[in-house]
Amino acid sequence: MQQVLTNSASRSSAASGSTHPALPTAILGGFNGTAVMTMMMYFVAPMMLGRPMDVAAMLGSVLGGSWLLGMLMHFINGSIIFPLVYVYAAYRLLPGASWMRGTLLGLVLWFLSQAAVTPMMGGGFFSANSGGLMAVMASLLAHAVYGALLGGFAGGAE
Repeated sequence: MQQVLTNSASRSSAASGSTHPALPTAILGGFNGTAVMTMMMYFVAPMMLGRPMDVAAMLGSVLGGSWLLGMLMHFINGSIIFPLVYVYAAYRLLPGASWMRGTLLGLVLWFLSQAAVTPMMGGGFFSANSGGLMAVMASLLAHAVYGALLGGFAGGAE
C-alpha cells in the first residue's frame, strides 16, 4: 500500500501530458476502497455505534427492499460511478497528491451522503435518525479511507 501511495504522489500530469489517471487503476482503487469501507461499516461501526451501519439495507429499502440489490448498488457506485467522477472531473479540480485528491472526493461524497442520500433513505439529515454524531463520524472516517484508497490506487495522470 505504501508503494502505491508513494508512486501515485510522485507522478505528475505535466511530465506525462495527460490530464487524468488511468481508469482501470481508479476502478481497482474504487473497488478496494468500497470493500474496506464496507468492512468498516459492518465491523468497526459496531464498536462506535453498538450496531453495524447497514448501507446495503438502507439502499435496498429504496430498491424494493432487497439487501442484495442494495449491496450491488453500493459496489457499483464505489467501483464504477465514483471512479469515473474521480478520473474525469475531480482529479483536475482538486489539489494535492493523488491520495489527497481522492480523500477530498471522499469528503465531498460524505457530505452529499449525509445531507441528501441518508435523509432520502430515512436516516435523517446528518444521520439524525440513525445514530447521530457517532454515525456521522463513522461515515466521515469510512468515506475518507475510501477516497484515499481510490486516489492512491488511481495514481497520477498518465
